Amino acid sequence: MGNKRILITGSDGFIGSHLTEELVRQGYNVKAFVFYNSFNSWGWLDSSPKDIKKEIEVFAGDIRDPHGVKESMKGCEVVLHLASLIAIPYSYYSPDTYVDTNIKGTLNILQSARELGITKVVHTSTSEVYGTAKYVPINEDHPLQGQSPYSASKIGADQMAMSFYRSFETPVSIIRPFNTYGPRQSARAVIPTIITQLAAGKKKVRLGAVRPTRDFNYVKDTVSGFISVMNSTRSIGEAINIGSNFEVSIEETAKLIAEIMDIDLDIETDEIRIRPSNSEVERLWADNTKAKALLGWEPKYSGIEGLKKGLSETIDWFTIKENLAKFKTENYNI
Repeated sequence: MGNKRILITGSDGFIGSHLTEELVRQGYNVKAFVFYNSFNSWGWLDSSPKDIKKEIEVFAGDIRDPHGVKESMKGCEVVLHLASLIAIPYSYYSPDTYVDTNIKGTLNILQSARELGITKVVHTSTSEVYGTAKYVPINEDHPLQGQSPYSASKIGADQMAMSFYRSFETPVSIIRPFNTYGPRQSARAVIPTIITQLAAGKKKVRLGAVRPTRDFNYVKDTVSGFISVMNSTRSIGEAINIGSNFEVSIEETAKLIAEIMDIDLDIETDEIRIRPSNSEVERLWADNTKAKALLGWEPKYSGIEGLKKGLSETIDWFTIKENLAKFKTENYNI
């Protein structure tokens, strides 16, 4: 696939920027779809090394616009579709926006892929589609449960993707990353929330529920998962978990971060950060057997030692003064 042009939607975001950079490093021909704005900002791609940026063709548009989406896909053979709205609390206030972006945006990609004869579409799902685990570890046969407007919109997008595969034989694969973390992640996520508050000298770290568990996946592993799915013909028509197969609570994660940073931790419950009781996902733990069997993929940052290594690399990035300055540690990011 090295000579094929690859379009990456959401390339200006956290995971998308890491994926874009890695594909360029590996010699792929990359076209980056970024969200149009009047500041001409390319999001995190603005921070990419110059030698990488000069190799990227940038297309500024809006995933909700079918005409712009189709235009961006012309001349491309592969689409890695990451563009979406992801903040769960914000979906409580603006669910309509999630339908437009996540479901209709995905439909725009699929329609254009069908019309243009795209050879592979990798659609990005999320572990949130499973809701609170009915059994662990969670495999791809686990029931889908929309416990927030965000997760419901992603379930809708996943089903739309599979419907195009079944109805029109559109070559679609669904990658389902569990809780990805790492440098550049928004402080709406729990790990950057903890790190940025501690790095800013806060005496008390304000968090929501700390008892839920998560399967944290370092961004380098998520990126390698995308590339593995993209390059595998066996992934077509499949939904595939990308996770570390390691479960840890939010509280344990916070203590681990404080230990690495050598800071005494005092957790303060912030009621505004608490999800509605039936919306909170209490337990996530990935079964990554399918990814290993179909793709030959497995995480390099696995288990407690892998988590410590990934957290250390994440802390190193966030505690650089110029990086920390990009985050508003006084505010709750919904």
